[in-house]
Amino acid sequence: MKLTLVLLALVGCVAAFSVPAPTKVKVADAAFLEKQKFLFEILYRIEDPLFFEEYIKYGKQLVGDKSQYTEFDYYMEKFWESYKMDALLPKGEFFGALVKTHHKQAWGLFNFFYYAKDFETFKHNVAWARIHVNEGMFVYALTLAVIHKPEFEGLILPQIYEIFPQYFFNSKFVYEAEKFDYDVWSKYIMYEKEYHDILYKDVSKYHDNFYFHTKDWKTWQWWKMMGLGEHWYFEDKFFLRENIAQYTKESKYNEITKGLKKFYMPVDYTRDIDFFNPESKMSYFTEDLGWNSFWYYLNMDYAFFLDGHKFGLDKDRRGEFWIYNVQQILARYYQERLANGFGEIPEYFWYKQVEFGYDPQLINYNGVGFSYRKNYFEYQTYGKFDMLYQVQSFFDRIHHVLETGFYKTADGVVIDLHKPEAVKFIGNYLQGNVDTYDKYFFNYYYMLCHMYFADVDYYDFEVFPNIFLNFETMMRDPFFYTFYKKIADVFYKFQYFKGAYTKKDLTYEGFQIKDVSVSKLVTYFDFVDFDVTNLLNDKMTFVDGKFVWDKALLARQARLNHKPFNFEFDIVSDKVQKGVVRIFLGPKFDEYGRTIPLKYNAQNFVQIDSFVYPFVAGQNTIKRGSKDFTWTSADRATYSELYKYVQLASEGTYEFPLDLSEPHNAFPDRLVLPRGWEHGMPMQFYFFVSPYAEDYEQFSNFDFTYSAGIGSGTRFVDSKPFGYPFDRSIDEYSYFVPNGYFKDVKIYYQDTFAKYFEKKYANFGEFDYSIEY
Repeated sequence: MKLTLVLLALVGCVAAFSVPAPTKVKVADAAFLEKQKFLFEILYRIEDPLFFEEYIKYGKQLVGDKSQYTEFDYYMEKFWESYKMDALLPKGEFFGALVKTHHKQAWGLFNFFYYAKDFETFKHNVAWARIHVNEGMFVYALTLAVIHKPEFEGLILPQIYEIFPQYFFNSKFVYEAEKFDYDVWSKYIMYEKEYHDILYKDVSKYHDNFYFHTKDWKTWQWWKMMGLGEHWYFEDKFFLRENIAQYTKESKYNEITKGLKKFYMPVDYTRDIDFFNPESKMSYFTEDLGWNSFWYYLNMDYAFFLDGHKFGLDKDRRGEFWIYNVQQILARYYQERLANGFGEIPEYFWYKQVEFGYDPQLINYNGVGFSYRKNYFEYQTYGKFDMLYQVQSFFDRIHHVLETGFYKTADGVVIDLHKPEAVKFIGNYLQGNVDTYDKYFFNYYYMLCHMYFADVDYYDFEVFPNIFLNFETMMRDPFFYTFYKKIADVFYKFQYFKGAYTKKDLTYEGFQIKDVSVSKLVTYFDFVDFDVTNLLNDKMTFVDGKFVWDKALLARQARLNHKPFNFEFDIVSDKVQKGVVRIFLGPKFDEYGRTIPLKYNAQNFVQIDSFVYPFVAGQNTIKRGSKDFTWTSADRATYSELYKYVQLASEGTYEFPLDLSEPHNAFPDRLVLPRGWEHGMPMQFYFFVSPYAEDYEQFSNFDFTYSAGIGSGTRFVDSKPFGYPFDRSIDEYSYFVPNGYFKDVKIYYQDTFAKYFEKKYANFGEFDYSIEY
């Protein structure tokens, strides 16, 4: 529940934020609450028919009157034609945001939402689409509209993993959730209590050898160590998350949860079933809900098909920002690989086998399972060589023009690609967005890549579920990082041709970092409840026309976290001035224990913080903690809780603050550090101070307490290149300057589960609430 709702979209991509003094947070008025309640209810149990009678009346017809829109464009015309000809993607079919035929229809639907002149028209169209349009397409278009429609600033949607839990949890859990029946569960629990001594024999109590209660345990299956099973349990305490105390201390919180029955089930990560894949050891990271939803929202905020000028995305340097995010994601993933004993991210070659397969173990909302890839898979077995040649042609062309140094567009314009400012062209090319300068050659290459790897042809309409076709699922597969490394290599080549900074370039005489102390860095696994109530298959209850939200289903999962850590800076300034402090975290050694030269290691550094500080002349002592990072978020309030808050506010018994939830696009604070080792994993920080010399004030044109400021142009702390000073090829000598400082550290992993091996859990058969946060 931070006041700073404005966060960067990326692990370390904070290029970034310093937060001004907190301002008074706005409270929602009646009109805002009406919109918020509508959005929460229209998304409830999205795969089921709409049961809210008020909205059913609204949804009888799509508004076709062009005067009700600020603009009625080509894609709206095509969507209208498809609707009239009954040619829309049917409900129940898999929707892929990166399937070309699906994308064009989704674009039209988004425009019907976005260009609606007033909320009444918007409401009619959304209600109609909820009833008639494919579920995945509807959520995709609605999410984009709520993020980008200026009058919707501050409105909250449930997180994507709360809308579609099927895309984040394994099929076993999803099936158990969908068949949950409260009456059957109640009888089962009574039966279990009565015959517990017969049904459950704790064999280990007859033996001194702990083998008998640990023999079936596998990594992340913590519930077995507590004597629990993979079925539903009643939660009579609270929603399990790191910051729950911030909510429970409020008097109204007990009121909103009163009468809400909560049920949790332990949930596992993906593991090997049909084929061996050692990289499944990292499924706790690649399948983390926060990690995957972060990438999803980055691509919603800067959707590749939205015009940069019209939506203001060019003000945020959208192409440069996107490719920098890709580089930071790869750097963070590499750090986690080192923590698990793996080395470099494998390279991808067009005609070489992909060594490691992947089975996502997901099912679509229509019950169809996602496709999988076997070990030593050859993508060319798909055929589709014309599509493959198009993708290859893009990479060949972009490498060639970078080596040449200039690019001549189809209409004769020459662009110098060896200048630093050409980064916007490279970023737009690599994202394949509509701002690409020469659309004739570069547009849609990105979509074709994903279609090729998902075995989808140009005009396929009904396609088989594949994780590469949607942003929220693609980062689960280790192959994602292999292929995106190929994209990042283009960016690295561009940086190489820009030339390295000299020592003079990086020396700012007015600053000197004398010392930086860092507290102990400790990571561990804790437990969290994710709200999966949208999977509930129970009857809906209405009292006096009002919906009664009386049950919540929760997925309880172990996830990576870290203990809070702090920095103390000792910096000397020669005068009163503002400066920008940047903090980077990178590896020290490779998987073989060899020191990685900075020339090759710079791309493995993640920027974990950046802030403006008003320096005084002389000595400056700055204290900053991990909780102060402004591009990260703590655990979010759940869908169930937020709806209850809105209900109370609508009744006039609660003032709903617009900053109640964490930002949709913030990076999870708990993933800032790699897992580390029990004896300490060597890492290094690099601290860098530069003068602040901008002609704009950060957050000056939007309210940072509840808006993310997408397209505002004032999201970032300054106009330096993202990743500065690691945004060029590296001359290591140049980075040892008075205003730069390297610091060796170690990250210690504290094994949360060790105590269950050392001796048997005392309350065997009950959840352990003593886990430290």
